[in-house]
Amino acid sequence: MFSRKHPYLFFVLIFSSVVLCSFTVMSVFFYFGANSSEFELRGKDKVGIIEITGVIADSKKILMDLKNFAKNDTIKSIVLRINSPGGGVGPSQEIFREINKIKVRKKIIVSMGAVAASGGYYIAAAADGIVANPGTITGSIGVIMGYTNFRELIDKIGLKPVVIKSGKYKDMGSPVREMSEAEKKVLQDFVDKVHMQFVKDVASGRKLDINKVKTIANGSIYSGEDAKAYGLIDRLGNLEDAIEWAGRLGGIKGEVLSVYPKEESSLLIKKLLMESAVNLMERIFLIIQNSDNLSISCISSQGEF
Repeated sequence: MFSRKHPYLFFVLIFSSVVLCSFTVMSVFFYFGANSSEFELRGKDKVGIIEITGVIADSKKILMDLKNFAKNDTIKSIVLRINSPGGGVGPSQEIFREINKIKVRKKIIVSMGAVAASGGYYIAAAADGIVANPGTITGSIGVIMGYTNFRELIDKIGLKPVVIKSGKYKDMGSPVREMSEAEKKVLQDFVDKVHMQFVKDVASGRKLDINKVKTIANGSIYSGEDAKAYGLIDRLGNLEDAIEWAGRLGGIKGEVLSVYPKEESSLLIKKLLMESAVNLMERIFLIIQNSDNLSISCISSQGEF
C-alpha cells in the first residue's frame, strides 16, 4: 500500500487534504458571515451607506451603488461616507449630477471622515445635508493644473526634442520647453472656467449666495468647525449621527438600521478559493506521481557529505 511504502508522503497527502478542507469551511463561514446582515435586514426599512474613499478617479462603482439603492424600496435614505482629498473633475461632476437626480426621490446625507476636500466636497455639496467632525479637513474649493519642466536637464545631457504638431497649442504644457504667455493664458482661462463651475454648483447645492462662495472658494482648506460657520456643512457629528439623521428624514421610526452595498468581492473570494484548491491538488498529485524518484533522491542525498 502507498501508506506503507511512503509513510512520509502519505502524511503530507493527508495533512494537505485537512488543510484544504479547513480552508474551504472557513471560507464558507467567512462568506456567509460577512453577508449575514444582508439576510437579516431583508425586507426591513434601512439607510444605505456608500463609501467614497481615496482619490476620485472613476465614478462607475459609486454611480451603480447609488442607482441600486435608489431602486430598492427598503432603502429609505442614503448616507455617503466621504474620505477623499478629491480627484478628477469629470468623475466628481458625474456623481454630483447623480445625487441631484436621486435626492428628488430619496434623501441623501453626507458624512465626512478625516478629509472631504476639493472633489470630495464637490460631491458633498449636492446632498440634502452634510455632517462633519470638528477636525475634518474640507473645503479646498479650487482647481489645479500642474506639470514639471525638464528643459534644463535635457539641455545638460544634450538631447534635442523634436515635435511635429497639427496646431500651435497641441503640445501645450510640454515638459521639454518653456510655456509661452499665450499658452499660459489658455490654460488659466480653462482652470478659471472649471473653477466657476465648481463655485456655481456649491452655491446651488448649499443654497448660498454665489458671491459669498466666491470669497471662500480660494483653494483654502477648512476644519469642520470653520466649514459650519461658513455654511459649507450643516452639523458637527460622526457617521452614526449622519445615519440617524438620514433615517429620520426617510421616515424610519425607532432604531435606524443601515446596510452597505452588496460586495462584489464575494465572487473574488470564490475564485481564489477554487484556484487555491486546484493548485493544492495539482501539487499533491505531483508528489504522488514522483514519489519513487523523490524517495531515491532523499536516500542518495543522505549518503553524501
